[in-house]
Amino acid sequence: MLLASRHMLRAVSLGALLAVWLPAQAGLFDDDEARKAILDLRSKVATGDQQRGELAAQVKQLTEQLQNLQRNLLDLNNQNEQLRADVAKLRGENEQMRRDVAEVQRYQKDIAQNVDERVRRLEPQQVSVDGKDFLVEAEEKRAYDDAMAAMRGGEFDKAAPALVTFLKRYPSSGYVDSVRYWLGNAQYGLRQYKDAIATFRAFVTAAPDNPRTPEALLALANCQAELKDNKSAKRTLEELIRQYPKSEAAQAGRDRVVTLK
Repeated sequence: MLLASRHMLRAVSLGALLAVWLPAQAGLFDDDEARKAILDLRSKVATGDQQRGELAAQVKQLTEQLQNLQRNLLDLNNQNEQLRADVAKLRGENEQMRRDVAEVQRYQKDIAQNVDERVRRLEPQQVSVDGKDFLVEAEEKRAYDDAMAAMRGGEFDKAAPALVTFLKRYPSSGYVDSVRYWLGNAQYGLRQYKDAIATFRAFVTAAPDNPRTPEALLALANCQAELKDNKSAKRTLEELIRQYPKSEAAQAGRDRVVTLK
């Protein structure tokens, strides 16, 4: 009986102890899991913070790279604009250079033409007067042309002294025969009959084969007639008819000689 009571008491005590210990152990298990969960959460938060930090660093780095890229692009754009301006300037300079070169070429061409013209003026030139070809100097030709221009304009007062000067300056010129003939006509136009007679006679004597010689003899006879020297005029007309019978001047001389007494 006593033994049974002891066993029952032990069972009751063990049950009480289990009743106290099991809830306590259950509480311990709950705290560990919570602590573990908290630690896990903290670990995750720390990991997230680290990742956010790394991400922020990457974002910052990318932002700096982007800013550098933008600056580089701006620099390139500025350089491109400057290059365009330089190209436009070079094009303008090239265009101006082409115009300058063209102007220089035209200037050189004008100089070359002027030089050629001056050389031609200085070089002897071949001319043909009254069927005779000969060479003359540029100044010689100019003096003759100027005198003949005055003669053609009826300016006998200018032509006569110019022709006299020519004979003195170029006594051996191929123009001499022509100059004498036209000088006689200029003197006749100025009514300088005695001078005209001497000039025509010098022409006839020096150039008997000149195609203008018959006309010179007729003009000489007219000068003599103007001076009332009909006898000399008649002899001159007879000379004309005898030496140049087929000329138009000879026909006019035949008509004129019958009027002289």
